[in-house]
Amino acid sequence: MRQVVLDTETTGLEVNLGHRVIEIAGVELVNRRLSGRRFHRYLNPGREIEAGALQVHGITREFLQDKPRFQDVASELLDFLAGAELIIHNAPFDVAFLDGELTLAGLRPLAEYCTTVTDTLRMARELHPGKRNSLDALCERYRIDNSTRTLHGALLDAELLAEVYLAMTRGQESLVMDMLPEREASQSDLPDSVQDLPVIPASEEELLAHRLQLDDIDKASKGQCLWKRLEQPA
Repeated sequence: MRQVVLDTETTGLEVNLGHRVIEIAGVELVNRRLSGRRFHRYLNPGREIEAGALQVHGITREFLQDKPRFQDVASELLDFLAGAELIIHNAPFDVAFLDGELTLAGLRPLAEYCTTVTDTLRMARELHPGKRNSLDALCERYRIDNSTRTLHGALLDAELLAEVYLAMTRGQESLVMDMLPEREASQSDLPDSVQDLPVIPASEEELLAHRLQLDDIDKASKGQCLWKRLEQPA
């Protein structure tokens, strides 16, 4: 399974007003592990950067003057993204800007190069309804060190988001699986101490408490409790 965690920085918030991508970065995950492959480019937008955007990322037009245009790196970018699932925080924003850049470069929309796009902001809102789900908030929630993030930056944000995504999607089975080599784990791969663990069934009181907890989660998430869906007969 190949995924690319992607982030962009832009000249402003509205692609329909002609704002452009000025930084793009992606880090590759293969079978839920960082592969070490990455793509990172600063881009000359050919236009001014809004003051509000500058306060967020600190990238000036002067810094970008000698950087390539999007169309100059588009082929390399698409080669990196081809066939991957994209992991993006607030995906509609980034996808709209990238589709805008691809259109200006005479290329097809992003969806025609990638298998699917997963929006981690939507995922976080389903997992943590009613809570702050910005990248900084998620780093704090999952105890991921973001102390170097004083300004937004596409590469740093993509690296942090990769850790957040892995934390959000890590099931109990990965507590052992992630420590094994990159091959399919069998029962014989597990340490003896794990194989010999006794199985203690839940008591009726514990099962009742479990069901009540799921009911609370289901109510708070407006019927989006995944565990309750899995428990329903096919």
